[in-house]
Amino acid sequence: QVQLAESGGGLVQPGGSLRLSCAASTASGRSFGDNILGWFRQAPGKEREWVAAISGSSLLKDYVASVKGRFTISRDNSKNTAFLQMNSLKPEDTAIYYCAVSERSWIPRESETAYKYWGQGTQVTVSS
Repeated sequence: QVQLAESGGGLVQPGGSLRLSCAASTASGRSFGDNILGWFRQAPGKEREWVAAISGSSLLKDYVASVKGRFTISRDNSKNTAFLQMNSLKPEDTAIYYCAVSERSWIPRESETAYKYWGQGTQVTVSS
């Protein structure tokens, strides 16, 4: 059984920053160092959308256009943890943010169907 636990969400003013974390764990202590990790978000009344992805080696990173230059994805394989640094936050970034682990290749990184394991999500609210 794989468990993903997001943390770091909260209420922040426009222009502020938050750092989300995603800790992956299994009873067997399996490493996810070879897996693509992704972040998705779902705003109220909208479909869940892909936000960012990072390859196992961290050499490949990609972002949805709306967050490029503001968000940074990273990972620490020694701790089975991924991060999403979010700067210059906007009200339209308000959503539940989910991390996910893929057992597929890099190509379908934007597709929800490429991800096998999902966290429960953490709420991010950007409001003055």
